[in-house]
Amino acid sequence: MEYNTSQPALILREYGRNVQKLVKYIKTIEDKEERSQKAATLIELMRQVTPSVKETIETNQKLWDDLYIMANFDLDIDSPFPPPETSVINKKPKRMDYVYHHVKYKHYGKNIELLINQAIDKEDPQEKEDAIIYIGKLMKSFYSSWNNEVIDDAIILENMKSISKGKLDIDLEKVKEDNLFERLYKNKRKTNNQRSSKNDNRKSNNRRRRKN
Repeated sequence: MEYNTSQPALILREYGRNVQKLVKYIKTIEDKEERSQKAATLIELMRQVTPSVKETIETNQKLWDDLYIMANFDLDIDSPFPPPETSVINKKPKRMDYVYHHVKYKHYGKNIELLINQAIDKEDPQEKEDAIIYIGKLMKSFYSSWNNEVIDDAIILENMKSISKGKLDIDLEKVKEDNLFERLYKNKRKTNNQRSSKNDNRKSNNRRRRKN
């Protein structure tokens, strides 16, 4: 397991390390349309983890600016606002008061706890279930990002119930049957078997071309 002391410093601490990792992942997507869609999804997550900020055109633009900043201004996407000038990073930021508290599961980060608290407050059953599914996807994605391994849906659900003190729950069989907690992104690392299979396919194709 990685520890924060051995990882690069966060560019914007208010969003947490997992959001920074998602930005890094988005930069690896080759297709611009898919890259732009993932960026828009991440903006919504960034908005949810900063719920105290009132939604205005200015705050929306700030979210996109922050996304570009976390990407070191190296992000080719279709966005509703033009990329910010690199000089914005040198501007003195508004001082933020950080409230440090114990995070029960560090691999999920404090943002997951914030989203869980928001989901608990939802009164509409369908909205609450949608929130549970979305949080489950995030938790599975973040866990895989930390540990490079797949976690069972049952553990994800148990962790969610633990963080929410039993206030969030969903039928586990339904989750597994419909793959509701499918990760939002998947690691691009290939196994030796996958590489070998790909090389074999290339050799086979080359043989066919020679015969033709």
